[in-house]
Amino acid sequence: MGFDGTFAACSDIKIFYGISGSGPRLLYISGTGGDLRRPQNALTSSFPDHFETLSYDQRGLAQTDKPDALYSMAQYCEDAANLLDVVGWDSCFVMGISFGGMVAQELAIRHPGRVKKLVLGCTSTGGAGGSSYPLHELQDMPLEEKIKFRMSKNDTRLNEQWQQDNPEKFQELFDKALETANFAKDDPGKAMGSRRQLEARAEHDTFDRVVDLTMPVLVCGGRYDGQAEPQVVENLAKRIPGAELAYFEGGHFFLAQDLAASQKITEFLLSE
Repeated sequence: MGFDGTFAACSDIKIFYGISGSGPRLLYISGTGGDLRRPQNALTSSFPDHFETLSYDQRGLAQTDKPDALYSMAQYCEDAANLLDVVGWDSCFVMGISFGGMVAQELAIRHPGRVKKLVLGCTSTGGAGGSSYPLHELQDMPLEEKIKFRMSKNDTRLNEQWQQDNPEKFQELFDKALETANFAKDDPGKAMGSRRQLEARAEHDTFDRVVDLTMPVLVCGGRYDGQAEPQVVENLAKRIPGAELAYFEGGHFFLAQDLAASQKITEFLLSE
């Protein structure tokens, strides 16, 4: 399913976004390095089959503006709220994956009336609840070394022993990850914007505030995720009153690895 992307003037930046599908409104906030130009994204997923799905490139990423200044999690939250204003959505379902789940927590805390239901995937509270892996610490690691390291963090089954025992499958996954890492590598400001995003991510901490959330919340993750480990995902769910917790057969990319995940999320959002 295709979509027509466009730009929205939101405070100090122009945000690139797209809307696809029909049904109840769903804001999908993507993770670290998200880029709507990639073939696999929220707007080409199964969610537009059930929802009018809005997704966007976040500050510092892809086609959205990349100011060379400090970014904050509050700023990422306000970017999302400003985009909702531009498209005329007073309230909607909100789904955030990984870093997008951190932004979604801020949005639900700061603008609770705009979030009808909340889905938090493979993410964490930070602070006393535990953090997702500190990706900002890997910024100076050589690219190929970083990819190999992150493969086992994204899915703990793909450890060094597995890589040695499955050289052909490993090479296939490595080549795909390298292609993703090099996508639009010549975009102006890409390295700087990515660094700024990770710096903001390092400051994420909602532990003392998510206890105030009152909308229905589904927290979900992959059983083999070494980036947002099952324990920190569980800690997030325990911290939110009445939150539902679900694990799926996969790692950090459980949505692509286990079809039951998107089915569960869809059922949760559409339930009365």
